[in-house]
Amino acid sequence: MEPIQVRATPGYYECRVGVLKELPRLLREGEFKRVFVISGERSWKAAQEYIPDLTDYQAAYSTYNGECSDAEIARQSELASAHGADFILGVGGGKVLDVAKAVGNKIIKDVGLVPTLASTCAATTPLSVKYTDEGEFITYTIFPRSTYLVLVEPEILLRSPVSYLRAGIGDTLAKWYEARALIEGLPSPSVPIQLAYEVAKRCRDVLVTDSERAVHDQQNGELSDAFVRVIETNLLSGGMVGGLGDQYGRIAGAHSIHNGLTHVQKAHTFLHGEKVAYGILVQLVLEGEWEEVRGLFDFYKEVGLPLSLESIGIKPTEIERVSEVIADYATREGESIHFPTSTVVTKKDVSEAIHALEALKITLS
Repeated sequence: MEPIQVRATPGYYECRVGVLKELPRLLREGEFKRVFVISGERSWKAAQEYIPDLTDYQAAYSTYNGECSDAEIARQSELASAHGADFILGVGGGKVLDVAKAVGNKIIKDVGLVPTLASTCAATTPLSVKYTDEGEFITYTIFPRSTYLVLVEPEILLRSPVSYLRAGIGDTLAKWYEARALIEGLPSPSVPIQLAYEVAKRCRDVLVTDSERAVHDQQNGELSDAFVRVIETNLLSGGMVGGLGDQYGRIAGAHSIHNGLTHVQKAHTFLHGEKVAYGILVQLVLEGEWEEVRGLFDFYKEVGLPLSLESIGIKPTEIERVSEVIADYATREGESIHFPTSTVVTKKDVSEAIHALEALKITLS
């Protein structure tokens, strides 16, 4: 078994209504003087009224270009360095936060994050996922340091589009199925890996119990206990799985299927977690776990997650071609679909699993 590095959580994490009022105090306690804020246009519009005045911290503001790419990381790093920043504050969804983390690690400055969506665990996991400027997956980079602080204002997330909550549920549900595939075959998992397994299981349990209620409550503007449990599961618990388990708690087959889908143009309108949710089903078919697939069909219908390629906008006449594209990219050397087993998963395996899933969806419709 390979050694692991444990970075379980951010240095400071807090989730409650009004928490962003504490930001100036936390910056003062950290002796930070010059803040560089990275956000998206929609992200900033969602969060601006909650962000306190940072004039005392010489704040400069920059809008990111929509992708976490090498070019965008380099651009934002140059701007932050030119500002003389000693603290990077990312405000936004997963890609904004990944850019902020990458910038902080590139110029070796502490990073604070304010998530405006509960669609991934980007706020608490010490890595960034990189894409081309056109949105195609390239790789992910794990950083040597955890994020300095994460502040979660539930009201911002309550007002966000519900599709992002659904996507977060899909992405976080994968923590269990991928961690299970990675960990259960280990002869003697270490204590951190055992903890990662238990947190992943807890993710599944909370989501299966509370997701339908949380989606309903967000649609009705109700800041309920179920909603807060689900957003914290997506943001914090999901990040802890990889933070504790390192390579044994991060990604397996579901994320490889997602990576393949990023090369399908029609899938670009779907969110990361929606594609990962579909990837869970393909992974389970590859594992022969048909009963779990059938059980998840009911859960996916309740929450509104994609059950098939047709659910992602692929026409029946396009499935053959699209399945080949997904299978090609999902099974390339180094892809996480190969991690949990000693047997290489082939393009044929993935293509057949996709077709079997489409057939099952038709049968159960």
